[in-house]
Amino acid sequence: MSDELAGLRIRDLRVVFDGFPAVDGVSLDVRPGDIRFLIGPNGAGKTTLVDAVTGLVKATGSVCFGEQELLGRPVHRIARLGVGRTFQTATVFEELTVLQNLDIAAGAGRGALTLLRRRRGVPESVARALETIGLTGQRDRLAGTLAHGQKQWLEIGMLLVQDVQLLLLDEPVAGMSQDERDATGELLGVVARDRTVVVIEHDMDFLRRYARTVTVMHVGKVLSEGTVAEVQADPKVQEVYLGHAAEPAVQEA
Repeated sequence: MSDELAGLRIRDLRVVFDGFPAVDGVSLDVRPGDIRFLIGPNGAGKTTLVDAVTGLVKATGSVCFGEQELLGRPVHRIARLGVGRTFQTATVFEELTVLQNLDIAAGAGRGALTLLRRRRGVPESVARALETIGLTGQRDRLAGTLAHGQKQWLEIGMLLVQDVQLLLLDEPVAGMSQDERDATGELLGVVARDRTVVVIEHDMDFLRRYARTVTVMHVGKVLSEGTVAEVQADPKVQEVYLGHAAEPAVQEA
């Protein structure tokens, strides 16, 4: 893990929609290289928090990645600071190949027409991303023909070639098979060797296996934080999740 890894520091973050506080004074720290899971019931504010971090909604307070304040910056400026996200539905160019998707994401300095042509060589960053996400053998397949899990991995690869240092992933294993979930968990571990990862998730088995730390949100606030065991043993969490500490019935927004 690099000494230059940056962490995420959020202080008194507030997002209000029509007078309703969707995120209500949240403060949290995600240390460099963490795999932080955000969980909470419907309406807890998890996705809105990520929207605020990435500039998609207006917010007050402070959000710093490393030494850089993110709040108040436009979306593209935040992205240039090394912050990237995925959504619940993978946003890849389905009519292009895996390699072309990564080429476009990498901004390889080629025009739109040349991006569509088959090239002789592959940039090192793209080749490295292909290997990391396990799609080297699929590089010439149309993205639209990939399996569901592979599309999610491709979207993560598109962030990697942009040298994103903070990955914000919204339900990355939703709809995946067990094998795909396992492969995704292993991928998160590889990615977090030199990046910081925040995951919005409701799959408790996946969380128990791959989360390093957990933040539980409820009605726009932080309810509990800690390891998986610490969070599940927290009486406040047990109360919110119907008193079941071992198997909290988490539902996602």
